[in-house]
Amino acid sequence: MGTPQKDVTIKSDAPDTLLLEKHADYIASYGSKKDDYEYCMSEYLRMSGIYWGLTVMDLMGQLHRMNREEILTFIKSCQHECGGISASIGHDPHLLYTLSAVQILTLYDSINVIDVNKVVEYVQSLQKEDGSFAGDIWGNVSKPCYPKYQF
Repeated sequence: MGTPQKDVTIKSDAPDTLLLEKHADYIASYGSKKDDYEYCMSEYLRMSGIYWGLTVMDLMGQLHRMNREEILTFIKSCQHECGGISASIGHDPHLLYTLSAVQILTLYDSINVIDVNKVVEYVQSLQKEDGSFAGDIWGNVSKPCYPKYQF
C-alpha cells in the first residue's frame, strides 16, 4: 500500500455543498449557441450527450427546463430509413446512438416519435451469430467500455 498524497488543497471558504442550481443552469444553457466551438466539436456524440444531460437534469428535478419539443424533433430527424438512429443529422446510424435515443424517448414517455418497428429491425440486423452486436452496418464491434447493448 502506498502513502496517500495530497495533491490539492481545498480552501476553508470553498463551498461544501453541491451547487445544483449552477450545474442545472450550465446544462440548460448548453447548446443555446449553436456556433460555439465546443458545441460544434461534440456533434459526433450529440445524441448520447443529450441523454447524459437530460438524465442529470431529471435527477436534479430540472428536466422541465429542457426544450422537450426541440429534442423530440431532433431525434425524429436522426432516424434513418433502416430504422437506426445517428448521433446527429447527417451522420450514419449506430446502435449506441439508437440506444441513447430510445432512452431519451423513454424518459419523455414519447417512444411513438420514432418508428419502433424499424428500430427493432435495425437492432436485429446487427445481431451476430454468437449473440453479440455490431455497432453499425460495417460491422464495428462494441468496445470493452460498451460490452453489450440492452434495450
